[in-house]
Amino acid sequence: MVVATGTENRAYVPLVASVIDPGIHQLTASRYQGPRQIPDGGVLVVGASASGVQIADELRRSGRPVTISVGRHARIPRCYRGRDVLWWMDRAGVLGHTIDQMRDARSARRAPSLQLSGRGRPVSLEALAAGGVTLAGRLAAADGRRLSFSDDLPDTIGGAQARMERLRRTIDGYITHSGEAADPADPPPPFTAPVGPETLDLRRAGITTVIWATGYRPAYPWLRVPVLDRHGEIAHHRGVTNVPGLYVLGLKFLHNRNSSFVDGVGRDARFVAAHLIRRTAARVLATTLPDSSGLSA
Repeated sequence: MVVATGTENRAYVPLVASVIDPGIHQLTASRYQGPRQIPDGGVLVVGASASGVQIADELRRSGRPVTISVGRHARIPRCYRGRDVLWWMDRAGVLGHTIDQMRDARSARRAPSLQLSGRGRPVSLEALAAGGVTLAGRLAAADGRRLSFSDDLPDTIGGAQARMERLRRTIDGYITHSGEAADPADPPPPFTAPVGPETLDLRRAGITTVIWATGYRPAYPWLRVPVLDRHGEIAHHRGVTNVPGLYVLGLKFLHNRNSSFVDGVGRDARFVAAHLIRRTAARVLATTLPDSSGLSA
């Protein structure tokens, strides 16, 4: 059996959600369908990866006052030097990096999704701030309608900027050594975040809804096989578990950075298929070879 149900199994909602006033409408990014779905008033979006920034952008464009609580994120331009940035990441070998090359495999597998939109419109934090969205640090605590935020916004944005610069240098280095045709370098300017609020009174701010764009956790309640690790994730090596005949595909960084992408899962599928064929052939061979008495096993 091959488990190919992905990693977006169960929306993660922090415990702090349970102490927010029940009069505040709360939902996860997976349940969000559009501005008309939620009550009138302002919105707090918690989380600034792909879903968080896209939802904040859509709500602000609909006329809603929006605040976004920013945690660890990946800042990256949609296009760079005349090409889609993912095209460059593929050509430069970034998407082919293996989990064995990572210093911290668990951290690599839990890396936030990229701040990108397929519509071609920037959804970066600087674009949101320019559009009137209020940026806040990581949500630290809540007491009814009063929320507190960490003062980590400058450090969080600085970390994302540093990671983007490393990626840009990798792409520029590939262009230089390969001779690939490319436009002149056009790095996005550094972004200095405005000072975010330390506290927020939801009633006074007119916020009636909190949307949790805080990622997902694995959930396999139907998989009653001793194959989960202490984090509830399927333990495996390149998709091969320690339970004979049980495999997994489509997980983030299963082996390569693009293992959960449509164009990356094929490499993992070939490895799993080869392992499965070898195992099947070995079993067939074991049942057809004669045993020591000259009789078939």
